[in-house]
Amino acid sequence: MGARKTVLALAVVAALAATTACGGQSSGSAEEKPEFSKEASGALNAWGFDNADDVGKARMAYAADQHKDLQITMDQTAFDAQKFTTRAASGDVPDVVQMDRAFVATYAAQGLIKPLDACFTAQGMDPAKQFYPAVTEQITYKDQIWAVPQFYQPAAIILNQSVLQAAGVDKDQIDTSNKDKLLAAVAKTYKTSGDNPSTLGLDPVAAGQPELWLLANGGRLMDENGAPALDDPANAGALDLLKEILDAQGGYAKVKSFTDAFDTFGKDNQYVKSQVAAQVNAQWYVNVLAPYAQSLNISAVPFKDKSGSPVTVAGGTSFVIPAGAKNPNAACAWMTSLVTDDAWSAAGAARADKIAATPGAINTGLFTGSPSADKLIRDKFVKASGNAGFDETIATFYDVLPTGKSLGASPAGQAIKTELKNAVASALLGEKSAEKALADAQAAAKRAFDQAGS
Repeated sequence: MGARKTVLALAVVAALAATTACGGQSSGSAEEKPEFSKEASGALNAWGFDNADDVGKARMAYAADQHKDLQITMDQTAFDAQKFTTRAASGDVPDVVQMDRAFVATYAAQGLIKPLDACFTAQGMDPAKQFYPAVTEQITYKDQIWAVPQFYQPAAIILNQSVLQAAGVDKDQIDTSNKDKLLAAVAKTYKTSGDNPSTLGLDPVAAGQPELWLLANGGRLMDENGAPALDDPANAGALDLLKEILDAQGGYAKVKSFTDAFDTFGKDNQYVKSQVAAQVNAQWYVNVLAPYAQSLNISAVPFKDKSGSPVTVAGGTSFVIPAGAKNPNAACAWMTSLVTDDAWSAAGAARADKIAATPGAINTGLFTGSPSADKLIRDKFVKASGNAGFDETIATFYDVLPTGKSLGASPAGQAIKTELKNAVASALLGEKSAEKALADAQAAAKRAFDQAGS
């Protein structure tokens, strides 16, 4: 079914591209106004803003206050890739769409979204200064910027100190740059119930964080032109390491079955139930653990690359303007206003107010994609909680922000991620060697890349 949907989406894109190529063009007279300007007015339609929380609502209220001449209509359903290409082909597109940054280069290559260099210039915003380099890199294609990024969820390893200390394992032994030390720590903390895991020494979250393991091992998802590079030899080394970690804990199938049953968002989560000694997590998970701070003894260490240096990846969402948007100027003004330091300050204040009204709550910070906004929020709102372990965990995530690596920008970005996940499953289950699994993934991703380019 997925293949049929992909074919349909590509057919829609091809039809749209042909229509765009044959369409009439403006004569470009000297009196023609530039597409983007500082001020904006009129109707603005936005899509993909599902489940806005206190942070999102505060930023949207700030943007609305900055642009009182806009009549904003929000479609709060989730973004859907096939729906987007279908709407683009019909001409029924909103002015702003929120989507994962992995989609951006795909739609840029097909002409479905607008380049935004002139938008940033009109609003007086320099992406090179406003955002982390790894964030900007993921939305840059053919030397143009195609999206306004928001959020940057770094990954690190959250430790369950109660489990580690009971096993006599120091937190420094959870070191992804030292295989022997790491496997020894895993062996000491791993426990079973019958033939199945009951406590994992390290949950590497192989299915959810494979890109992190590849990049830390010196691998890559794509080359500098966006072509797939899944068969890079360093990638195979990362999968081999993952397999060793999982085989030491009963194997991928048993580990996945065990972790799938975690009460990840509930009161019986894997840290409360001592089901993990350590787990790779994105920063947002600290918020999930915060309500249980009094019963937990956690800490964190950075994920490290082969040289022993901290490393993380810079994924997240972004705003784009569809090629057929009716009011691109309004879209530009509105979405850039959502990522200014003032907008993030308003969001930080809203989050702080919510935390102040919740007994025992901990402010874990906001991770925005902007260094200046992150510093502003941390300095102004993130205070010592009285829980040393949580404070150390929060600080670890802030400390790894500058180490972020870009996942890259490719017309086949989503296909590359999908094929990587398929390769990971095949290799970790022992169905294929790491090299064979990645070679097969590379071939499939390359077909998608070639098709996107044509």
